[in-house]
Amino acid sequence: MIVTAACLGGLWLLIYGGAYDVGADAPHYELVSWLLGIIRQRSIAVRSADIALPADLGDPQRLAQGAALYGEMCSGCHLAPGMEPSEISQGLYPRAPDFRQGTGLRPQQAFWVIKHGVKMSGMAAWGVTHSDELIWDMVAFLGKLPSFSATDYRAAIGNAAEEHEHAMHSTGRSAPGESRQ
Repeated sequence: MIVTAACLGGLWLLIYGGAYDVGADAPHYELVSWLLGIIRQRSIAVRSADIALPADLGDPQRLAQGAALYGEMCSGCHLAPGMEPSEISQGLYPRAPDFRQGTGLRPQQAFWVIKHGVKMSGMAAWGVTHSDELIWDMVAFLGKLPSFSATDYRAAIGNAAEEHEHAMHSTGRSAPGESRQ
C-alpha cells in the first residue's frame, strides 16, 4: 500500500509538476520513444488488418490523382524527390517519415494512417475531409514515389492545386477554407 501510494504520488508530481517536457524541440526519453513506437506499430497493424486492398491500385488515373494530392497535402512534411527539407518538416517532432525512400508500411496500413492520422505526431486524419477513394489514390502514389526522379515527380504533380480542388468538388467535399452551399 505504501509503495502504491509512493508511485501514485511520484506520478502526480511528474504530471502536475510539468516534469516531462512536451516541447517539439526536446526529444523523448529513449524509453518513451521506444514505447510510443511499439504502441503506434501495433495499433496500426491491428486496425488495418481487415482493410481490403482495391484491385485497381496500379491504375494510372489513380496514380495521377494520388500524385496531385501528395504534392498538395503531403510533401511539405514527408518531402519529395528533389525537395529540400521544409521549415515544417524540420520543426516536427517526431519527425515525419521521409517517403522518398518508401513508407515501410503495407498499403492497408498506409490507408489507415492517412485516413485516421496519428495522435501527437502532426499526422492529420485526412478521412475527415477526403473520401476513401482519394485516400487510396494517395496510397497508390506512395507505393510508386521511391521510383520517381525529381523531374518525374515535378511532371507527376503538374498543377496539383487545381487537381486537388477538382478532386474535392467531385467527391462532394469542400477544399480547406471553402464553404459549401
